[in-house]
Amino acid sequence: QVQLTESGGGSVQSGGSLRLSCVGYWNHCMGWFRQPPGKEREGVAVIGVDGKAKYADFGRGRFTISQNGAKTTLYLQMNSLEPEDTAMYFCAADYCLSRPPLERLLRGDYAMDYWGKGTLVTVSS
Repeated sequence: QVQLTESGGGSVQSGGSLRLSCVGYWNHCMGWFRQPPGKEREGVAVIGVDGKAKYADFGRGRFTISQNGAKTTLYLQMNSLEPEDTAMYFCAADYCLSRPPLERLLRGDYAMDYWGKGTLVTVSS
């Protein structure tokens, strides 16, 4: 049974930074997704088996997805946060056996099998 546990969320002011963590060993593809209040879930950043990453336009240049060497923890470093970044952030993982393009993971076209319960990020102006 795969368990993913997110942490690191909290309340920050606009322009601030947070680093989210997702604990759970995974050697396949992983990603961060978010669901703003009253909106649908959207992809934030995904990382493939080969370590290549892809970001949503809103996060490119501000957010960085990474894993530790042992691949037991997935991170999302978020800088220059804006009120529009307020959302529940989720970690997700999948075997990605069919090697789906990272774009599909990010768009949500490819349903990832394992999800954490989320961590809340609130950014005030």
